[in-house]
Amino acid sequence: MRQRFLGGTGLRVSELCLGAMTFGGGADEPASHRLLDTFVEAGGTFVDTADVYGKGVSEEILGRWLKDRRRDELVIATKVFGTMGEAPNAGGLGRKHILSAVDASLRRLGTDHIDLYQTHVWDASTPIEETLSTLDTLVTAGKVRYIGASNLSAAQLQKSLDVSRAGGWERYVCLQPLYNLLARETEWELLPLSRAEGVGVIPWSPLQGGWLTGKYTRGMSSAPTGSREAGAERDHGRETWRDRDTEDTWRVVDAVLAVAEETGRTPAQVALRWLLQRPGVTAPIIGARTVEQLTDNLGAVSWELSAEQESRLTEAGERPLPYPYDILEQFRDKDARD
Repeated sequence: MRQRFLGGTGLRVSELCLGAMTFGGGADEPASHRLLDTFVEAGGTFVDTADVYGKGVSEEILGRWLKDRRRDELVIATKVFGTMGEAPNAGGLGRKHILSAVDASLRRLGTDHIDLYQTHVWDASTPIEETLSTLDTLVTAGKVRYIGASNLSAAQLQKSLDVSRAGGWERYVCLQPLYNLLARETEWELLPLSRAEGVGVIPWSPLQGGWLTGKYTRGMSSAPTGSREAGAERDHGRETWRDRDTEDTWRVVDAVLAVAEETGRTPAQVALRWLLQRPGVTAPIIGARTVEQLTDNLGAVSWELSAEQESRLTEAGERPLPYPYDILEQFRDKDARD
């Protein structure tokens, strides 16, 4: 597995990041440790978790595994925002919670520093100056090496970068957005902004909850038994079968399956490979419950889609742009003086 620089920093991370959201849930502790072992043996160095995953359980499982590892060979990322208790300040991005949360994460992880500390979502209740100045003190104190953000709009990311620049504070160097062949809105503003500002991009849900793994094929009338979508109701923005069962979806799925057959790769490997070749993407975050699932995902590295295959997949997922992006796209390559 190759190493890539995270945005404009000097920090190298593996081109795939292992997501630890399943630790303690879909994967018990022994299974989670097997996943970590398999990932590292394949050359992976980048692991992402969050304090809210299992209310700290994911961090604890990762921390116990870290005790027997060379800490400096790994890049450990976690997140802050989620409510971790009953107290009024047990969540959010205010100074009091961040200072308590980072110490709690350090204890659970059993380490003296976090390589990438990310805000999990925008906090409309807290001044961004308070959040960013607090994160800056964590870097100065040596508890955190770099800071990043997840689930921001382009306007929120730009404001954060501008405020950090004006205050002389550490800036976000990484963005963790939803991005895959079926979720392309990140391309409208977030990807161009991230590239312009030197912000690395580590997409979550690169396989759209299993829709790009080959489990779903045209003609199905319901989600496969045991799948994440089976019988699902809308939960925290997750789409249900009714939302996703459209011609737009099946056009992408058909293209992924066709390219998989051409290349002798699995659909998941094709979908991940497409992301790995997108400009500005540093490392998709892969999640797995079993070693078999992880091994399949790891097969996305060490090969490339042809230009024609990449273009075919990209075109299959394109949708009519909403205003004002439709107008802006018409003039994207034109000289404004013409």
